[in-house]
Amino acid sequence: MEIRPLHDRVIVRRVEEKKTTASGLIIPDSSTEKPSRGEVVAAGNGRVSAQGDLIPLDVKVGDTVMFGQYSGAEITVGEEKLLVMSEDEIVAVIEE
Repeated sequence: MEIRPLHDRVIVRRVEEKKTTASGLIIPDSSTEKPSRGEVVAAGNGRVSAQGDLIPLDVKVGDTVMFGQYSGAEITVGEEKLLVMSEDEIVAVIEE
């Protein structure tokens, strides 16, 4: 199944954080927080201004982004859990 977000919405796949510290200690799942990084897997066409002009999104498919820990709505597509969020909920694009 394919899913296409509308307007200024994006679909993000969470990127799992490292589960070991720099010194090699393993962090158990029970003490880790939800990842606040992800990869944009789909994006809408953009926001429509009050004048009716289409304003394109600043993010694109493939971008790695940072967002608030509780941002977006979690959906399940097939067996995969994804987040649907407004572009406004994305705080940064990570350039690697």
